[in-house]
Amino acid sequence: MNLKDFAFYLLFMMLVASGAVFAQNTPSAVPFPFPEMKAPVFRKEKFDIRKYRAKEGGITLNSEAIRKAIVACNAAGGGSVIVPKGIWLTGAVHLKSNVNLHLEEGAELRFSQKFADYLPVVLIQRGGFFCYNYSPFVYAKDCENIAVTGKGTLNGQGQVWWPWKSKQPGMTQLFQMGKAGVPIEQRVFGTEKAGVRPPFIQFLECKNILLEDITVVDGPSWNVHPVFSENIIIWKIKIRAHGPNNDGIDPDGCKNVLIEDCDIDVGDDNICLKSGRDEEAWKIGRPCENVVVRRCSTKAGHGGFVIGSEMSAGVKNVLVEDCHFAGTDRGLRFKSRVGRGGVVENVWARNITMTKIKGEAIVFDLTYDSEPIEKNMNYGKGSAPLANAPVFRNFNIKNMECDGAKTAISLRGLPGNYLHHITFDNIKINSKNGVFCSNSQFIDFRNMAIKHQNGEAFQIENSSSIQY
Repeated sequence: MNLKDFAFYLLFMMLVASGAVFAQNTPSAVPFPFPEMKAPVFRKEKFDIRKYRAKEGGITLNSEAIRKAIVACNAAGGGSVIVPKGIWLTGAVHLKSNVNLHLEEGAELRFSQKFADYLPVVLIQRGGFFCYNYSPFVYAKDCENIAVTGKGTLNGQGQVWWPWKSKQPGMTQLFQMGKAGVPIEQRVFGTEKAGVRPPFIQFLECKNILLEDITVVDGPSWNVHPVFSENIIIWKIKIRAHGPNNDGIDPDGCKNVLIEDCDIDVGDDNICLKSGRDEEAWKIGRPCENVVVRRCSTKAGHGGFVIGSEMSAGVKNVLVEDCHFAGTDRGLRFKSRVGRGGVVENVWARNITMTKIKGEAIVFDLTYDSEPIEKNMNYGKGSAPLANAPVFRNFNIKNMECDGAKTAISLRGLPGNYLHHITFDNIKINSKNGVFCSNSQFIDFRNMAIKHQNGEAFQIENSSSIQY
């Protein structure tokens, strides 16, 4: 543990001890119907990858040995595929139903830096659109009862993929294809020239998923990205990745998701809920719903807890509580833009602490326009000014403290009834700037303690029914 990590850990544990974090000894009631989440159970049989001729040391490629172990485990009715202590070089790992990929303490799955080791192409979701591309490093499709567990490490070695961020014509082409409704079968990439990076971990159309205890390091793009999957438990994982678009955990169009006790330090959004992009997501219609996030900590990145901007099929029934965000660009971040459509509603955030936030402690932004590809496409040019505008409504943010932010709270809606019915209660923020609210309706500020240095505590523009 380096000095930076130790200092953050010490601060976080002091907050825990003081009661600033984990304000309740037992989880409080979830304010919407939420199932009792149970981790998948696996047979006791173990399939050690060494028995399938895997060789430790980080030199021999073990993709085939791991594949054989997974196939054997699945054929036997399930169990655990064991990755022992040591460094094991591999390409793409494709899980099957009833298989727990278990990394023993001291084990490292080190993923190859040769792009060909992630071919042939498979169906993935990338940036909100579906296509055929390089395989995610850990991938499953149409599986049930799957897990990646243990105190070992998944090392993506994503540095060789990161430069593609500045030369990714395939991503522009994918966005254009998605907007035009080109059949998914014709959206085929998987070349260096196209430059479409795969996610690190992606489970597509899967059920009963467990990620527990593992450390995830340096994925090529988004790190943990379940898509259209149900009954997902993510417990006590660590993520360390500071490349471009290195989101931490991004449930996308998923249902019944429990994320607890995770430690995330990434270069983009830490935990971000999504549900696809634009017309394709409207047609498919898979919202992200029934999500509970508890006792997670973040150290950097663009946002601590985020929704959007790809949220076109909707996001609903979300609880975030007892979390701590330190040094992120923003704390709670809710973002979208004209053209996305969709509704985000019924979101609760409570018992949140933050320190040293670089931008806004809390931000709602329906004018989000920070994606270079969309800018280059003249996104939305020629459309009506508010065509397919998103709606964010029914948010309740309670018991939040932030020690240090550039801006306390910012609400940037759109003309009309698109950002409304937001309640803030018992909010304490030390910041340079106070609260800014534009194009918003029915915003209720209760028990606010905003210690700001510049201007007015509340600046209200083009808004109605604002109580403070």
